[in-house]
Amino acid sequence: MVLVDDHAMLRVGLQLLLEQHGITVVGEAENGAEAVKVTRSSRPDMVVMDLSMPVMDGIAAATEIRREPGTPTILLTVHRDEEYVVRAFEAGVAGYVLKSMVASDLVDAIREVRRGKVYLSPGISKTVLTQRERQVLQLIAEGHSTKEASRRLGVGLRTGDSHRLSIMKKLELHGTASLVLYAIREGLIEP
Repeated sequence: MVLVDDHAMLRVGLQLLLEQHGITVVGEAENGAEAVKVTRSSRPDMVVMDLSMPVMDGIAAATEIRREPGTPTILLTVHRDEEYVVRAFEAGVAGYVLKSMVASDLVDAIREVRRGKVYLSPGISKTVLTQRERQVLQLIAEGHSTKEASRRLGVGLRTGDSHRLSIMKKLELHGTASLVLYAIREGLIEP
């Protein structure tokens, strides 16, 4: 794994956290341009990178790193705004972790990304999904079919299907089980 952040102390802290969980750091960088070079030379299994950095930000660097097949990127950030989340996923990031949640979320994010999943810090779905999509997600996660969810929300089945497909596309989830697990993690339903 390569760690990228313009604050050396944060890199040290993250490395200690990761090593406690058996995750090896093979390289470090302090900006996005260096991250691209280090990634190309060390061929890590993943990059964990700050979004806001000098020289080249995390989104631009993630776009470049994505050209190296098999190297997913997880962004660390203070930004919850939809604009950043959407731009990050359009750039191909595999995870989006809030710095305020890094101690509890980063290891989970790494494990999910290694399994080929996409990871969003809890609370980010509120940014990514519309209010109606969150309602549909909650109803589906509670065990209602799309038809039942549509009826309960007073919308047509086509609209309900459209919301479900939009949710799955935005969150890169496949199947009802994935939706339920995501809803539990986000606190939309109780396990």
